[in-house]
Amino acid sequence: MILRLVLTSLASLLISTPALAGAPLSLRADISDADGVVTLGDIFDGAGPAAQAPVAARTASSVMLSAASVQATARRAGLVWPNAEGLRQIFVSGPVTNGAVTARANVDVLTWTRNLAAGEIVQPEDLIWGKAALTPSDAPGDADAVVGLSARRALRAGAAVAARDVAAPQVIKANEMITLSFEDGGVSLALQAKALAGGAAGETISVQNISSKKVIPALIVGPGQALVGPAADRMKLNRNPRLALR
Repeated sequence: MILRLVLTSLASLLISTPALAGAPLSLRADISDADGVVTLGDIFDGAGPAAQAPVAARTASSVMLSAASVQATARRAGLVWPNAEGLRQIFVSGPVTNGAVTARANVDVLTWTRNLAAGEIVQPEDLIWGKAALTPSDAPGDADAVVGLSARRALRAGAAVAARDVAAPQVIKANEMITLSFEDGGVSLALQAKALAGGAAGETISVQNISSKKVIPALIVGPGQALVGPAADRMKLNRNPRLALR
């Protein structure tokens, strides 16, 4: 009777506990999901009956998953992923319909270390290299290409960095009072003007002379500073605006 109870309990334990036997999992060449729920089968080849086990929800066009978290989910399902590649993150995309995402077979990709609000300036500590199976087609290859630029929109920690996410920071805001300078042949004049639009250094915006109310185009050369006249025209031609960042 006791032996029968032991065998029954053991059988029950074996049924309720996933077996850890079997060949190690391997990442799929194209990691994506079609319905917004990322499963083990979306990430791994050979997941078998555990392929439908959910890993995470994808609420945007893509999601960056922690490799350690995915490994733990696989382990709970009775599967083994040794992560021989040493991945820290796994990039999962939705259905590719517009060519915005390119397959790169787990290469290094820059990701955000924290959430950034729109308009925040990217600092070196905001970026970290990670591994991803799919990366944005305009992913920068160097952190220096992103540092110092401004976030165009709210950016999520863990997401792959895309060039379209950032832009030159605005140094003049709409309706801001600025210094408008005129330079030509050693002659330099300056007056107060009102910026009618915001912009980054090197961009041309409309400004209004406070005294005459006349509206003219001016080249932004730094925070609160714009330039008109021949010097501004030369800078536009050379595409090399003087940055007065002090």
